[in-house]
Amino acid sequence: MGNYLELIALVWFLVCWLGYTEYSKRKANDRPCLSNTLDLYREDWMRVMLKRDNRISDASVVGNLERNGAFFASSCLLILAGIITALGYTQEVMEVFSTMPFGTLPSREIWEMRMLVLMVIFIYAFFKFTWSMRMYNFVAVLIGSAPLTTDTKASPASREAFAKSAGNVCNMAGDAFNLGLRSYYYALAVVSWFIHPVVFMGASTLTVIVLYRREFRSDALLALRSGKTFEDPAPRQETDKETTN
Repeated sequence: MGNYLELIALVWFLVCWLGYTEYSKRKANDRPCLSNTLDLYREDWMRVMLKRDNRISDASVVGNLERNGAFFASSCLLILAGIITALGYTQEVMEVFSTMPFGTLPSREIWEMRMLVLMVIFIYAFFKFTWSMRMYNFVAVLIGSAPLTTDTKASPASREAFAKSAGNVCNMAGDAFNLGLRSYYYALAVVSWFIHPVVFMGASTLTVIVLYRREFRSDALLALRSGKTFEDPAPRQETDKETTN
């Protein structure tokens, strides 16, 4: 029965993670959220960038965003190194854990499965953060190649197309970073698995609630929406969003 409970907890965790990812992606099509609101701000940023010849500040912002991804990506590597080390000393770690006043000590196989789930999460996060870094690098290149205000060969239509293209790349970079950051939330839920599978299921559910409230009902969203006039709820293109999965 204990092993069945472990598997049920793991399945519920996957349902929470994958289910909320799909739900938030679809909900962003017809409802304001942090993701689609920031998409509009990024696109406006690219339009404003085209109106000035000095783009040092724009390049600086992109550099800061890229460094944020680098910080979390390097953190993922450190965490993965710790998990691999712990897997090499499974018996010793389990003996230390058995002396703690909370949680139940599972079999070695279950323990290693928990560690492997944590490893998979941080591997996924690492790839998302590094992909975000690379796309912010693309944005830096786009800013460098943007037509100047004195360029008479660039028509208004071509400038608008450039702003949309650069904004789209920036949005994909932000989405990849967001998915990587969510992985840290889910990893914290997995840590509760070491206490008890039921606690793990509760933590997985709580993680989804926290993510939903921050994405769709947070004060930050209200502040962002009040700072700009929106003509529509800013639905996102399906092709753009599929790229972030």
